[in-house]
Amino acid sequence: MKELPGFAECGGIFLNLAPQLGRLVIDCMKMKMALSLAAGANLILSGITFAAGAKTYQVTGTVVAATGSMVTVQKGAEKFEIDIDPATTKGSADLRVGAKVTVTYVMSATKVEASSSAGEPSSPNPTSSP
Repeated sequence: MKELPGFAECGGIFLNLAPQLGRLVIDCMKMKMALSLAAGANLILSGITFAAGAKTYQVTGTVVAATGSMVTVQKGAEKFEIDIDPATTKGSADLRVGAKVTVTYVMSATKVEASSSAGEPSSPNPTSSP
């Protein structure tokens, strides 16, 4: 094989740098992989945080009434009327009067009305300028 002119001068430099460049590329890839994994973990954990949402509650008792959109469960002397969505609520098709059930639910507001309290003024106080 015939050597190109000037290869010894230039090629020798590049041949000496090749192992260092290879390590640099591998280190860069490792850093990108680590950053990608950290970003993915961050997305997963933030999703879990936001998905937590409202606190869930459970009531176990006997079904005293069941319609397509509501179930009434009696636990002792208390009756719990809970709205259900048959399309999204698991096990809602199996509700029978007299069956013992455990209902898991969340409390959610449909309307919130605020009233001014005695400690807060109902209108802002005018401020005097100097």
